Parts: sequence; C-alpha cells; structure tokens
Amino acid sequence: PVNDAGPQLRIVESVLQHIQNDYIDDPNMEKVRVGALRGLANGLDPYSSFLTADQVKEYQAGKAVTKTSIGAEFSQVSGFLYVISVIKGGPADKAGLKSGDVIEYVDTKASRDISLYDATQLVAGTPGTTVALRVLRSGEKPQTIKVTRGTYSVPKAESRMEGGKIGVVKIYSLEEGEAADIKAQVASLQKQRAAKIILDLRGVAGGKLEEAANVANLFIKDGTLATIIGRENKPTKTFAADPAKAIFDGEAAVLINLSTAGASEAIASAFLDRKRGEVVGERTFGMGTEQQLFTLKSGDGLLLTVAKWASPNGTPFLGEDKATMGVKPSVEVKRPD
Repeated sequence: PVNDAGPQLRIVESVLQHIQNDYIDDPNMEKVRVGALRGLANGLDPYSSFLTADQVKEYQAGKAVTKTSIGAEFSQVSGFLYVISVIKGGPADKAGLKSGDVIEYVDTKASRDISLYDATQLVAGTPGTTVALRVLRSGEKPQTIKVTRGTYSVPKAESRMEGGKIGVVKIYSLEEGEAADIKAQVASLQKQRAAKIILDLRGVAGGKLEEAANVANLFIKDGTLATIIGRENKPTKTFAADPAKAIFDGEAAVLINLSTAGASEAIASAFLDRKRGEVVGERTFGMGTEQQLFTLKSGDGLLLTVAKWASPNGTPFLGEDKATMGVKPSVEVKRPD
C-alpha cells in the first residue's frame, strides 16, 4: 500500500544497501543521509523542511526569524522560489520585484536545489547588504534584480468612499494589531454613512489567523469564523464570533486575487461559509500552516507541518493540487493578461 510506512521504508533500505554495496566509490554516508532527509521533507509540503544542526541552533535561538527580510512573502511553485506578494514601499517593492515573480537564483544558489526555508533564509540578512535575485517574469526576458535589505513599515489600512454610499477598506497586512486599525477605518466609513463596504484583500499574504478572525467578526456576529485542523482533519482550535464585536450589518463584499494568502483567506472563507457577502476576484494562493521542530540524535532537525488553517467548515487553504488550493470566489473575475 502506498501509505503503509513499512513497505516504503524497506524500499529506502534497499536503496541504501545498493549505495553501500554497488556504488563505484566509497560513499559518504553522512552526505547520503542528509540528502535523503532533505528529500523526505521536500516530499511533504513547501513549509516542512530539514534543518542542519547549525540551523537548528539558530532556529531555537530565534536568530532565523530576526534577520532582516526584503518585504516580500514567499512560497514554492514547481520547486522554484515564488513571490506571493510584496509590501508596498518595502525594499523589494522599491527594487521592482512583483507578485507572481519566479526567482530562479538567490545570488548564485539555484532555488530549485534548496528548500523554501533555506531560500528565504538566503534572501534575509544583515540590513544594508544586497541580495541579487534572478527573476523570471511572464512576458519579459529573465532579469537580475538587486535588493538592498533594510527596515520597512507595513502601510496601515486605508479607506475611501466610492459612488456615493459605498465604502472601500484597502488592507495591506493582518499582522498583530491590524484588526484594530481596520475597525477604525470601518467606523470612519460608517460616520460617512456608508451603506455598503468592500474589503480589498488583494495582495495580503501572511499575517495572524486571530487578526483575520477579528476582522471577520466586524461583519459576522455569530458562529465559527475560522478553524485550525490537525491530524485526520480534526479541529484543534476554532475562532468564534463575539456578537458584541460586530459593528457593521449592511451589505459587504470581499476582493481577492492570487496574492491573497494565509490569514486573509480566512476572512474570504468566513464570508463564503457564513453567506455574509460575495467574494469577488480569482482563486487565492492557498497558504496557512503551523510547524513544529523535531530534533534528531545527530543534532539536525525536521521542521514539520503539524496544523493547517481552514475555513469555518474545516476546508484547509493548503490543498493537494491547484484545484483544491486556496479559496474559490463566488464571483470570478479572470485576469486580462
């Protein structure tokens, strides 16, 4: 059986025996082990990864997440490093990097040869230093974009009135504290007598699930808003609406695109599952996982996905293939290009 670990392990043992007994040179079995473990992690999902002993120490010390990034959210597509979105006004945006870009090389390292974890760690680094990204972009010749790492701030949510009584809230991030800013923008539109509100979630990737639930709660006053699921698709945590936190009961809609990923997908799925309003645009990227580090006797480690973010009805955003990834809009608007 395909999913029976026993027969699969025996195949791996058979390969190791052939390497040990039949390979032309005396094999370096430590290198073979490391390569095998990398392959095992890569066969799961983009967010699971093999970490070397040094990387484990960095991760445990918090150094892996304190490096300065370039203001972009990454994933992996067909083995390549892929730009889901870029932060407006950040180093990546200023250098000309765009959502949808495929990064072939990070400096001299081919992104297809390394894990997503390794690639993002190479992109991050010391402020003021430069990273060269070999970019493949639809309709253009391959180009190298040099990005200077540095500090940046994510723009706060913005709002405006359109066509009389329609309010639009443009969201840039769902990091901690952003839900309070979005609430203030919704309240501002109410003072301007907005009868309908549009939440623009295009290009919003990453963020925290709790913030997304708090934003959805502004429009949905009861029921489940999002879930976290563990093994065997069993919910490990749910986010329920608090009626006291709902502030807008007029018509509402959500705008999404391929760069909508992670926490923002929870808002879109809550609108759909709770039949709160139309979700307009294109299918979202499909992201939202939680990892746990398991250390090995060698000092190396496995960073394994142990939970997935999901819609109120328990459908995870990270699917098995393109057809099941992300959130499908209720009103599809295809890209003109």
